[in-house]
Amino acid sequence: MTNPTFDIQAAIQALRDGKGLSGKDGILTPLIKQLTEAAMQAELEQHLEQDEAPNRKNGSSAKTMKSTAGSFELNTPRDRAGSFEPQIVKKHQTQLTDE
Repeated sequence: MTNPTFDIQAAIQALRDGKGLSGKDGILTPLIKQLTEAAMQAELEQHLEQDEAPNRKNGSSAKTMKSTAGSFELNTPRDRAGSFEPQIVKKHQTQLTDE
């Protein structure tokens, strides 16, 4: 599985073409999604390293997140034991805020 990367050249071209920074099709929205998912994966990996009981990754679930930059689908990682409690985007949280 390959991780998508933010295409800076495409973002610059989109700005030149008049596309906005925020909103559903905004230039920053995919970057926020990518950074948030990477941070949550790192959180899960750290959780699994600290967990004394046998546990492992168990896919992900998608949810729609709303942010000031626009809405996007976030893939939230899961663990088999169900003990992973993400801190960056908590369970049942649907909005990203500056707080």
